[in-house]
Amino acid sequence: MKRFQKRYTLCFSLLLLAFSIYALMDTFVISRVYATVEQGTEKAVASVNEEVAAASTLSASHSAGHEYGASAGSSGVSESTDGSTAQIQISEYRVDDTTVYVADILLSSASELKTAFAQNSYGRNVTADTSDTAAAVGAVLAINGDNYGSREKGYVIRNGVLYRDTAAAQEDLVIYADGSFEIISESEITAQQLLANGAVQVFSFGPGLVENGSVIVDPNDEVDRAKASNPRTAIGILGEKHLVFVVSDGRTEESEGLTLYELAEFMQSLGVQAAYNLDGGGSSTMVYQGSVVNQPTSGHGIDERAVTDIVYI
Repeated sequence: MKRFQKRYTLCFSLLLLAFSIYALMDTFVISRVYATVEQGTEKAVASVNEEVAAASTLSASHSAGHEYGASAGSSGVSESTDGSTAQIQISEYRVDDTTVYVADILLSSASELKTAFAQNSYGRNVTADTSDTAAAVGAVLAINGDNYGSREKGYVIRNGVLYRDTAAAQEDLVIYADGSFEIISESEITAQQLLANGAVQVFSFGPGLVENGSVIVDPNDEVDRAKASNPRTAIGILGEKHLVFVVSDGRTEESEGLTLYELAEFMQSLGVQAAYNLDGGGSSTMVYQGSVVNQPTSGHGIDERAVTDIVYI
């Protein structure tokens, strides 16, 4: 009887261990593609959260040996296929023992602000380096997005298509067709309502940093599981079709990193009317004209960490 109990306990323990390992891999490692997106048309051939196969998949070529820190202080003009142009100026700041990169962007059309999924696929843990996704879609300027694919909840609307309508207890950034920003709570409005209201992009990471020109976080606010000082990525709006992408370094001897409050104060100092915190830490990456501007830390030194999505011009 005792021998049977020991065997039963051992078998149960092994099964529990196997299930726990699978659950962790399913959450953080195993990739699942729910829809592929036809570049330029944003066709999601499925209703929300259904697994489908779509018409075409764009493969991103990986180039080794990215050049880091090459584009600070640069400026240029992005020209689209319809002849419209966006003016971009990259500047470098030193804030609280941290190097911060700011891309000042003046759009000629709000439609020049776009998003893209890694490997041109919406799904779970489908990732690629920010620079690879940027190259695949022909981005002149790109930053990492909200890394939606590492979570099961949180609204996902990209380029006017609703991909996920499962609410989470958090603040979202909504970008409308006219380029205006709004910070909302998912508990107060549905994803379908946002889409009906004209939402083109919805990011679900947060929190909001600045609203109506005022800082809306306090020194004690922090992202779950984040350290006090981190690499950070944020997006802000200064005026009509006038945006900033902001990425800070961190976790290195040269750059300590910023707290959320320090990031919010910096965004406010730039004159933004609204600003929002995107995925940070090792994900924080800015790419300009094919080169990585900042010093991303992936856990393996200065290198990019693969993410599920980007925001780009």
